[in-house]
Amino acid sequence: MSDPLNVMAVIGSLHQSSVTKVAVLHVAEGLRKQGAVVDVLDLSAESLPLVNTDTTFTADYYGPLKERVKAADVFVLGTPDYHGSVSGALKNFTDHFWKEFTGKLFVPIVASHEKGLTVHDQLRTIARQCYAWSLPYAVSFEEKKDVIDGQIASDIFLGRLEMMVRDVRVYGGLIKKQRRDDLDCDEATFIRK
Repeated sequence: MSDPLNVMAVIGSLHQSSVTKVAVLHVAEGLRKQGAVVDVLDLSAESLPLVNTDTTFTADYYGPLKERVKAADVFVLGTPDYHGSVSGALKNFTDHFWKEFTGKLFVPIVASHEKGLTVHDQLRTIARQCYAWSLPYAVSFEEKKDVIDGQIASDIFLGRLEMMVRDVRVYGGLIKKQRRDDLDCDEATFIRK
């Protein structure tokens, strides 16, 4: 790619042997092979303090992380399903930003025993609130069925991840181009708010 897609792959699980991490890293590697530049943010290794609007935006860690988020065109967001919701770590990450997500693509991956539909809905809601886009389908998987001993173990799940990598490359590229065009145009557009 002459203008590579910039992807931030966020691992929203703090578990040491996280199946979420396995899935997100698999997608990250697939995207790299497709020519994308991938920045992995593992929230178990780079923990974020809880958002406090009095102090967060002037804290030492915030500026460098904000630059990484601004550089991304796509956010692959991996999370376990905790009581039908996103992990606290991933929610806290999304709470740190909103303007930086505008006009970009959210790509959720959910580890769940019950399809993770409410988790996907919540991530789509966050995307809408931040004027971001989201893939129209959900990719969820089950621990001990789809990921075993740190490896993708299901051909069906592997196929869905490969479809996701392709769609991130294609639709992420289209949205990136349109976002850039919208920022450069003289017409009224939500992206320049």
